[in-house]
Amino acid sequence: MPYELGQQLGLIWENETLSVVLAGNLARFEARAVVVNAQISSFPRVNLAFAWTQANNVPLILGQANFFFEFEVCFFRARSEFEVRPKQV
Repeated sequence: MPYELGQQLGLIWENETLSVVLAGNLARFEARAVVVNAQISSFPRVNLAFAWTQANNVPLILGQANFFFEFEVCFFRARSEFEVRPKQV
C-alpha cells in the first residue's frame, strides 16, 4: 500500500507540503519532509524528522536527519548489537 508508514503515523500526504529530494534507488519517487513527536523506549519524547516517500515497502530509516542528534547511539559490530541512550545536555 503506498504511503503506508505515513498513514500509520496519522499523516495525510496532501497536508505535507515540504518536498525532499531522495537519492539512489528512491530518487524517482516524490517525497515529503515530516516531523513527528516520538517516544523511543522510556526516554523523553523528541521531535524526529524524516522523509516520507510514495514508494511502496520502504522502511523507516532513522539517521542523521536528527535521530543521531537526539540520541547517543553505540554500535557493537562484533556482537551485532547497538545501544541507544538520550543525549547528554
